[in-house]
Amino acid sequence: MAGNRRSRRGLKEDGPEEPHYHGHRERLRQRFREAGGGALADYELLELILFQAIPRRDVKPLAKSLIERFGSFAAVLGASRSVLEDAGLSETTVDALKATQEAGIRLTRENAQSRRVFGSGQAVIDYCRAALAHSDTEEFHVLFLDRKNGLIAPEKQARGTVDHTPVYPREVVKRALELSASAIILVHNHPSGDPTPSKADIEMTREVARAAAALGIAVHDHLIIGRGGHASLKALGLM
Repeated sequence: MAGNRRSRRGLKEDGPEEPHYHGHRERLRQRFREAGGGALADYELLELILFQAIPRRDVKPLAKSLIERFGSFAAVLGASRSVLEDAGLSETTVDALKATQEAGIRLTRENAQSRRVFGSGQAVIDYCRAALAHSDTEEFHVLFLDRKNGLIAPEKQARGTVDHTPVYPREVVKRALELSASAIILVHNHPSGDPTPSKADIEMTREVARAAAALGIAVHDHLIIGRGGHASLKALGLM
């Protein structure tokens, strides 16, 4: 079972609790209540999440090891279930991590939906990064907009491999018509981390734009999300 596996780097959930860690959980919770999440280091915030899934164990070493292994707090939450289980985490612990990730995605999505998209572009970038930056396979999403550039719905249209996602312009336009969208923003990720658009990305964008324009639907931008940043084809003059 996943809970009994250990990674090559020795991550594990089980093990005896050290006497000097008695009271650590309550002290950390108290500091979180009094000073807020901003006062905690990334590994401490991860500890709070792990507390819910791993009772009566010292999880500080595990939290630190996970962040060291994956590179960041966000990367731990964004790792796939299979990768997290291969690191020695139980299904219950993976559930806690993925639920936290989904909560973050929904929060940023609702923040974007509550505003006019072009009045708060950063809200859209934040949502796209939360949803896609740490995925280990390519995903193609579309943000459907109303006439005032408000967000009607963000939807995943396709999931591909580590470096390719099939996109069908007719399906994108068909869905826009179903939602009565006046405009769309295309979004996909580069699991390599580099958001630089490829020739295929540019050509696909133009194909979708041509199909959409024929029915009076505007393509405002195509955002490419990487771990370290994003690229806008509109800003790059490639639309």
